[in-house]
Amino acid sequence: MNRRMGIRDVAQHAGVSIATVSNVLNRPERVSDELRERVSESADELGYVPMPAARALRAGNSGLIGLTVINVANPFYGSLIAGAESAAATAGMRVFAGNSDDDAEQERDHLGLFDQLQVEGALISPFADTRAAVRGLRGHGIPVVLVDAEDEDGELSSVSFDNRAAAAMAARHVLELGRRRVMFAGSRREVSQVRAREAGVRDAVEAAGLTLVAERLPTTDPISGLAFGARLIAMEPDDRPDAVLCSNDHLAAGVVRALTSAGVRVPEDIAVVGYDDTPLAQVAAVPLTTVRQPAFEMGHSAAQMLIARIRDPHLARETVVFAPELVVRASTTG
Repeated sequence: MNRRMGIRDVAQHAGVSIATVSNVLNRPERVSDELRERVSESADELGYVPMPAARALRAGNSGLIGLTVINVANPFYGSLIAGAESAAATAGMRVFAGNSDDDAEQERDHLGLFDQLQVEGALISPFADTRAAVRGLRGHGIPVVLVDAEDEDGELSSVSFDNRAAAAMAARHVLELGRRRVMFAGSRREVSQVRAREAGVRDAVEAAGLTLVAERLPTTDPISGLAFGARLIAMEPDDRPDAVLCSNDHLAAGVVRALTSAGVRVPEDIAVVGYDDTPLAQVAAVPLTTVRQPAFEMGHSAAQMLIARIRDPHLARETVVFAPELVVRASTTG
């Protein structure tokens, strides 16, 4: 396969410096007519095609917004990315998205890549502690906005969701239905969103004078839900929870599938609640009661907030918190 010709090849062929070729491409008014013609002829002869993206990077206006999310396999994050892309397109910009896949090192790699690419701004849905990497980005003049999380240090603008209030709302729903053995199932890792959801469920359960049982699972995909559901089935019926609140719809759908396949009735025996209101919630074996997060709107709002800070770095810190909404379906009410 033929190698792509670069600016160095053009300079060598034309017998000029790389700086001269760069001036012909980017600042032609600085170069004589004779040099412009010589460089242009060499470029044509070699088949050299200038890369607009590379020129934009050198000029410091890449038109790129970096975005990293926790797990793109969850449809919530796909919708969030779509919202950010919509706002960016309106502003004539593009989103370069990365999936950390529940991996702190991969998340740091993405943020480092954003720095190398000289993105104009970064949107971060954090999995781990990103403060050191964020300091590096901001030190290089790259504004940062958190999405689906708040800045505990009170420095960064953010667009988030009231996870604690939402989870408490979901827990109160099953308590009002008479459930008393409530379990929370979420990721084993210390994701801030999951911590907030567990805390909200605990708030409601303890306010009712009950004790919450919490399960930390290695992953929160449907396969993990199937495995967790099998563990519930293996328990004595009187020892099982009568309500399970899951940290996302993927996990909840797997739990429902496992229970119903084994003849455990949902919700008569065990009520199940999801989180996010992804399409999977509507098509699960028993449609899921779930917390609706406006993923597209959150991504759109965060990108707009970031673009405003790209255009005016002196804007004050801003926070937007979306209010929770509980969507009640058959997995709790039958």
